[in-house]
Amino acid sequence: MKKIMITGALGQIGSELTLKLRDIYGTDNVIATDIRKNESEAAGSGPFEVVDVTDAKSMLDTAKKYNADTVIHMAALLSATAEANPVFAWNLNMGGLMNALETARECKAQFFTPSSIGAFGPSTPKDNTPQDTIHRPTTMYGVNKVAGELLSDYYNHKFGVDTRGLRFPGLISYVTPPGGGTTDYAVEIYYEAIKNGRYTSYIDKGTYMDMMYMPDALNAIVDLMEADADKLIHRNSFNVTAMSFEPEQIAAEIRKHIPGFEISYDVDPVRQSIADSWPNSIDATAAKEEWGFKADFDLAKMTADMLDKLRTKL
Repeated sequence: MKKIMITGALGQIGSELTLKLRDIYGTDNVIATDIRKNESEAAGSGPFEVVDVTDAKSMLDTAKKYNADTVIHMAALLSATAEANPVFAWNLNMGGLMNALETARECKAQFFTPSSIGAFGPSTPKDNTPQDTIHRPTTMYGVNKVAGELLSDYYNHKFGVDTRGLRFPGLISYVTPPGGGTTDYAVEIYYEAIKNGRYTSYIDKGTYMDMMYMPDALNAIVDLMEADADKLIHRNSFNVTAMSFEPEQIAAEIRKHIPGFEISYDVDPVRQSIADSWPNSIDATAAKEEWGFKADFDLAKMTADMLDKLRTKL
C-alpha cells in the first residue's frame, strides 16, 4: 500500500482507520473520501475529497487523480438502519461496492471491504461458527454482506483484483459515536455508565454476540492487507473476533470500576431479532493460520481502557 483511497472515511471505522494509515504510510498517501466533509481530524489532517459512492465516475476520477494503488471501501449502511430502509440500503451498499470494485479493477489496485457476522443467519451454527459454513441471513444488511463477499471473490477470480475482507464482529470504540448497528449497545453502555451510572439495554440479557475493540480491528485490516497473497486461501472474508459476551457480563465488568452501576432492559424487537439470528461465537482459526491474526484486548482490558479514555473525553 502506497497510495490509499478510503471511502466512508468519516464513519465509525473509517475515521480511525484514516488516521492510523496516515501514521503508517504518510499523511499525503492516504486520501479520505466521504459524501460530505465535517470538522473531524480525519477530514482535516490530510487529503480529502467529497465522493458519493453511488457515483461511479466520481470515485474512479478521484482514484486516478491520486494514483491510488489501494482502495479501502468502508461506506455502507449498518444493520438496524439498513433494516429500516432496505431499498436504500441495497442501492448504497451494493451499488457502492460495485463502483469501488470497478475502480480497483480500472486502477489495478488492491482492494479491501469489510463483511460482518451479519452475513450469518439463523441456520448458521451458533457456537464457534466455522469460517466456511451456511449463511442464509434474514436481514437486508446480511444479504448485502453475503453478496459483497461473493462479488469480491468474483472480481478476484474473473479480473485478478487483489480483494480481501474481514467478517467483523461488533466493534467498540470511544472515538466515534455508534452509527445504527445492532451491537451498538456495547458502546452506549460505557457512555451511560460514566454519565449516569446506569444503562437501559435494548438487547436482552443472555444474548451473546462476538465483539472486538477498535484498535484490534484496525490492526487486523493493516495486517491482512500486508499479508502475502500466496498464503491467503480465504479472501472475502475472514472470521475475526476477540471476545463474546452478553449484557450482564459487560455490566459486571463495568462494576469493577463503577461499583454502583445498574443495568435494566427495554428490548427493541427489531434489533433483538437481528441479534438472535447471529452467532454466539465464531472461529477465527483461518485468519490466525493464513496471516497471523491476533487480538490484544479481552473484555476486562477493553473495559478498563474504554472507561479511562471516555472519562477524559467526556
